Amino acid sequence: MTEQQLAGGGVNQVVRVGATVRRPAGAWSPRIHQLFEHLQTRGFTGAPRSFGTDPLGRDVFSYLPGDVGHDPWTPAVAGDPALTSAARLLRAYHDATADVAASWRDGWQQPAREPVEVVCHNDAAPYNCVYDGDRAIGLIDFDGAAPGPRSWDLAYAVYRFVPLGSAAGERTAERLDLFFDAYGADPALREAALASVAPRLRALTDYMRAEAAAGNEAFAAHIARGDLEHYLRDITLLS
Repeated sequence: MTEQQLAGGGVNQVVRVGATVRRPAGAWSPRIHQLFEHLQTRGFTGAPRSFGTDPLGRDVFSYLPGDVGHDPWTPAVAGDPALTSAARLLRAYHDATADVAASWRDGWQQPAREPVEVVCHNDAAPYNCVYDGDRAIGLIDFDGAAPGPRSWDLAYAVYRFVPLGSAAGERTAERLDLFFDAYGADPALREAALASVAPRLRALTDYMRAEAAAGNEAFAAHIARGDLEHYLRDITLLS
């Protein structure tokens, strides 16, 4: 069947083949397949389904139809309904993983982070979110998923969805409250998430440097185009 390269990616070449998505497999792939299978048993439909591997050894997942929130955002993605639906989607995903996170500590691309509460997506952002109009209906690109605290995943999510840092706007405080309210975060979780934003970005910059130093051309290209400097500036703003 015809392969159609999908927009975005940035690290891996991802293609659509009919109603499926094919992406390079990694040592962590068995965990991702296991995660998707578990999500199905829990009734969470906002993630791809697992279909094993193809003859080329690529991971095969179901294609989630809809619009991905790439930059620049459309008015629908930028609106409050999209923001709050993304928060509810992330909460439903976290809740669906809470029963297995502690027993699935190994085998991921990223190490588990204590305290383990859920399986963090670790890159929850509009560019990894599928929308039906102004409603977030699915999460994609789980390569970096790993067990960890809710606050760690929420930190990056609010940084991206609200957004925070240099992309913050006049309604940042209001949108932050909307996201936390829709997620159902209590005051302690909100405080922990906000305190984790700068450390989460530091972990990202450390990872980018390490991958580029190890010869990962995708991360080297990200650094060359200024992504690393952007995150470092935001760390300063948010610290």
